[in-house]
Amino acid sequence: MAVEVVYRSSRDLEHLFMDKAEADRHDKMLELAELLAEVLQKSVPSLSEQQAEEAGFYMAKNRDVFAKAFKSQPDALSELLNSVDE
Repeated sequence: MAVEVVYRSSRDLEHLFMDKAEADRHDKMLELAELLAEVLQKSVPSLSEQQAEEAGFYMAKNRDVFAKAFKSQPDALSELLNSVDE
C-alpha cells in the first residue's frame, strides 16, 4: 500500500493539491479575491455581493495580466479580451 501526501488550501477545502506550493498559491489567490471583492463592493455600492465576488475572483485569477496593465502596459488586457471572445 502506497502513502500519498496531498495538500488542501485552508480557504478551499474541496480542492486537493499534490504540491504544497501550489496549495499555497491557490490560498493566496483566494485571499486576494476576497479582498478585491470587498474593495469593489465598497467602491461600487450598486454591485451585488455575488458580482463583487465574481469580479474579485476573476481579477485575482488573472492578476499577472492586470499587473502588467497597471504597469503602463494597458494592451496586456487584450489577452483577456481575446480569451473571452473565443
